Amino acid sequence: MTRTLSVMAALILTTGLLASSMVMADTPEALNEIEVNGQKMPVQQVLETPMQGIYEVHLDTGETFYTNAEGKYFVIGDMFENSADGLVNLSEQNRSAQRAERIAAIPADEQIVYRGTDEPKAVITVFTDTTCGYCRKLHEEVPELNEMGIQVNYLAFPRGGMSSEGARRLEQVWCAANRTEALTDAKHDELPESAASCDNPVAEQYQLGRALGVQGTPAIVLPDGTMVPGYVTADRLAAMLDLDS
Repeated sequence: MTRTLSVMAALILTTGLLASSMVMADTPEALNEIEVNGQKMPVQQVLETPMQGIYEVHLDTGETFYTNAEGKYFVIGDMFENSADGLVNLSEQNRSAQRAERIAAIPADEQIVYRGTDEPKAVITVFTDTTCGYCRKLHEEVPELNEMGIQVNYLAFPRGGMSSEGARRLEQVWCAANRTEALTDAKHDELPESAASCDNPVAEQYQLGRALGVQGTPAIVLPDGTMVPGYVTADRLAAMLDLDS
């Protein structure tokens, strides 16, 4: 249930203090200037929570923590609501909404899209790496997904980072004249002998994936922003989307 905050941890470990801040603010707005060990946190936004006096702080890195109005105490982890239907993960609901919003903002021409001949019933977004075995397995089922009415939009996520062979291959794919063919070929280890070069979104998409919580590939994002890590069969995906297989 607990998520480790790399940015926060790096700042905190210099003194070993987990719950203190240099900011003693009287208003929640001051949390935008929150500091740890004299260093300003990269705060993206501060949101109210259902718990009075507790605020959700989002960092530019995609990480989240909770604090009081003075920024004196930090809680790292997810917030749950004990509802009549059981525990509801409010933190994950917020993360899903943010994923959906940020993915919706990606231009269509920066994605690699596979769709059937009919109007899609649902669209999934997949962070992929051509060197990933389970990514290849999922890709083999794309025609079946398309027949079910599921459009597949691919984004790049080189597992080994931007200096990896996977990143080089993905850049070649995104620079190809026919990206859909190039991606399918790349998943069968077939790439152009000459390395294509162009302005491409691979690095940007890799950073986006990290900010959205992608830790491996394939990482499937459903239309509501829910992330499904790892390979899932076409039938199972259709069930998640309430589509008939």
